[in-house]
Amino acid sequence: MITVSLISLGCAKNLVDSEIMVGHLHQAGMQVIPEAEKADVVIVNTCSFLNSAKEESISTILEAHENRGMRKRRKEQKLIVAGCMSQRFSKDLPNAMPEVDAFIGLDQVTKVAPIIEELFAKERGAKAVPENFVTGRSTYIPDYNTPRFRLTPNHFAYVKIAEGCNHPCTFCIIPQIRGRHRSRTVESVVAEARQLVKEGVKELNLISQDTTFFGMDTWDEKAGARTKVDSARGTALTTLLRELNAIEGDFWIRLLYTHPAHWSDELIKTIAECPKVARYIDIPLQHISDHMLTEMQRETSSAHIRDLVKRIRAGIPGIALRTTFIVGFPGETEADVEELCSFIRDVQFERLGVFRYSQEEGTRASKMPGQLSEKIKEARWHRTMALQKEIAAQVSERVVGRSLRVLVEEPGVARGEADAPDIDGRVYVPRDLPVGKFIEVKITGSHDYDLLALPPGEKPTAYKVAKTAQ
Repeated sequence: MITVSLISLGCAKNLVDSEIMVGHLHQAGMQVIPEAEKADVVIVNTCSFLNSAKEESISTILEAHENRGMRKRRKEQKLIVAGCMSQRFSKDLPNAMPEVDAFIGLDQVTKVAPIIEELFAKERGAKAVPENFVTGRSTYIPDYNTPRFRLTPNHFAYVKIAEGCNHPCTFCIIPQIRGRHRSRTVESVVAEARQLVKEGVKELNLISQDTTFFGMDTWDEKAGARTKVDSARGTALTTLLRELNAIEGDFWIRLLYTHPAHWSDELIKTIAECPKVARYIDIPLQHISDHMLTEMQRETSSAHIRDLVKRIRAGIPGIALRTTFIVGFPGETEADVEELCSFIRDVQFERLGVFRYSQEEGTRASKMPGQLSEKIKEARWHRTMALQKEIAAQVSERVVGRSLRVLVEEPGVARGEADAPDIDGRVYVPRDLPVGKFIEVKITGSHDYDLLALPPGEKPTAYKVAKTAQ
């Protein structure tokens, strides 16, 4: 039996690709093990969204190769590089990384098992370049019955509702890597969600490059036009949310990666009327200055964003807004940064992250004049994040004394509706609370991004939290 160890890097969307690969490896009778040094094959599923992610991917690949070389009994071990970096640099990597045995792209995630069998079936010459199985721009999209082995804890799962992106953002390489936007059907997503809930999943995290574009690419091939159900902005997503909300069971539906250009009043109304949809919206805005939004080609204006935020706040009581911004984009002025900081102060986002602009090869922004120094980027990042840290502390303090429903993530650690897996804050709770269950707690304290909590009636003297909260 062939044994395989898979290292998954990058975002949740990449993790789903890894889960699909593992599912197909199991289906082919191969064994997936955690110890890379013991495996016949090591697969590194790479990320290439930013230069920092590319550097991490290269470092991980080289480390896997060095580990292989250090162990004589693993000399026959195969090293495969998969994912975004393979797709993005498919023409360059085989010559640049001869230590790799094969490169596979995004459309080969379902073909990983026969590719492994092919590698073992033939000898590779000492000076032969790696096998390159990467095809052109990706077109693959999973279905509800796609073999998949979840790598998340039992109580939550990521559900990829679409793949690819049609947006022209000048800083982003994703459309070139993952191809045009392509949605699954509502029926396919609901079928997958129903099975996950049946398996005990308590949180469905809906993901894609742009979840609010879901269904807007659907065409009736006979009529040669968009289907009626999908022609209106956001109609397919509202239909999906209502059908997911109707599934029997006690679980959250979390909406991640929404784009401000595709929100509608109907979507706001739908979220408000669906109690299982978490009161949490992830809506990357990237900037608020019209100057920057235009240069970034974000397809939105400052006025549109400000109005949308007000409508979401008014239409969905108790909503927690999460966003991300980019500082240090080419041509960004001090006035642009000041407008951004003023906006952050005014809106008081419950969750917020900031990226330093990364000059990515192949993007239009990489060739723009006015590239800023790393020193300026770093200073602006510290300025905006320091501001958000103050706001986050105030947001957390306002929750103290309230009751909160949380999902216990691990012993001593839980998350509320306002906290997505891995990227947001934590709620520290007694270690004896059952993992993977919803619990009502009372917030007793806060620390910047995190909260402290106890079940109602439990005395603080009995409070034992995870060491990481100390």
